[in-house]
Amino acid sequence: MAKWREESGKTIKDTEEGDEQETPTVPVPRTAPDTGDSARPERQGSRRRAREGNGLRTGMRRVSDTAAAAVRVIAMIICVLLALHIAFVVFSANDDNSIVRTVNDWADWFAWRFRDMFVPKDERVAVLVNYGIAAVVYLVAGRVVSSLIRRIR
Repeated sequence: MAKWREESGKTIKDTEEGDEQETPTVPVPRTAPDTGDSARPERQGSRRRAREGNGLRTGMRRVSDTAAAAVRVIAMIICVLLALHIAFVVFSANDDNSIVRTVNDWADWFAWRFRDMFVPKDERVAVLVNYGIAAVVYLVAGRVVSSLIRRIR
């Protein structure tokens, strides 16, 4: 008995000596013929083992990405504190307010060497320039350290 598939893929003809019959069929997905090659399962197994071995690398990548994100967030928080201090001084915020006092104290601590870098006559300009430079330095340093941490993989 010989079977073959017509070009339309909808019927199969059975032919025996003089017996011809059309029956509807379900399309069969085409697959590669089975060659009996035993090397193929070994390659899949080695891939599976290689993926399992990358667990340490994936873990290190997650840790480095998390640490880099933490450095960026900390640098941004410091920049926001410095910017708030600049805004409070430039717009003459109430120094008796606890929020203003707290932000000014933290900003003074983070601006350590930059507080007296330039000494113009106007206090507002001095704060704007010196604390602005400190904010930019923290922002750039945070980005650089973050990118260095991300390279650890």
